[in-house]
Amino acid sequence: MKIALIDSGIGLLPAAAALRTLRPDADLVLSSDPDGMPWGPRTPADLTEHALACARAAAALGPDALVVACNTASVHALATLRAELEPELPVIGTVPAIKPAALAGGKVAIWATPATTGSAYQRGLIAEFGGDAEITEVSCPGLADAVEHADEDAQRAAIAAAAALTPPGTTDIVLGCTHYELVAEPIRAAVASVAHPDLVLHGSADAVVAQALRRVPAEALARTGGGTLTVLQTGRVSQLPTAATRYPQALALLTAGTAVGVRGISG
Repeated sequence: MKIALIDSGIGLLPAAAALRTLRPDADLVLSSDPDGMPWGPRTPADLTEHALACARAAAALGPDALVVACNTASVHALATLRAELEPELPVIGTVPAIKPAALAGGKVAIWATPATTGSAYQRGLIAEFGGDAEITEVSCPGLADAVEHADEDAQRAAIAAAAALTPPGTTDIVLGCTHYELVAEPIRAAVASVAHPDLVLHGSADAVVAQALRRVPAEALARTGGGTLTVLQTGRVSQLPTAATRYPQALALLTAGTAVGVRGISG
């Protein structure tokens, strides 16, 4: 079985690591776009073209499913990706975990990029799944970029700014950008003084991976792979960036998988 994941950068790592945990034998293709990132400030049409380029490069390697491991790309490009690639290649989008976060009807904060915060897409999910929860949208400018470059000072500043906007007594935080799952514990620590003692952080990786495995054809799901890891950067066979190794999700991929076209770690 081979599964491809696309994102502008290393936001695909949480889902890739979750896949590696569930199926250590799966062959993984990580297709990102360092030449074109960040995607968030781009127009929807421009973003869609960049996502399509990443998806086409990955699809050329014959995966059994394609995960769009990016909230913003899922908002703007998912329909176009599915129109081009399905039904031959199942395409799975990423949806913020608003539904499980709101189930208990507590105080929910949705941390997301400026491009997603306040969007019609996110507001629609809140209307559909928010129920009786008290929901606050928290914009996190600069956080995804800081995570991408493993810039700890910038991360602390962006997280502190978002924490200051998070209402006291918050019971659940939705990590509405896949990059944020890489810094879940610093986020938890930053809001500890104002959040509910039993605060729960909700990422998307596990749910997205479960859906991907449901969409993989049965014959492919039953096929044992070699646990290989292929890295594509703007269509080129490449390496995981050095910044990625600051996160345990990337280290798990490098130690568990057999590298294909990955000669080490790039600077």
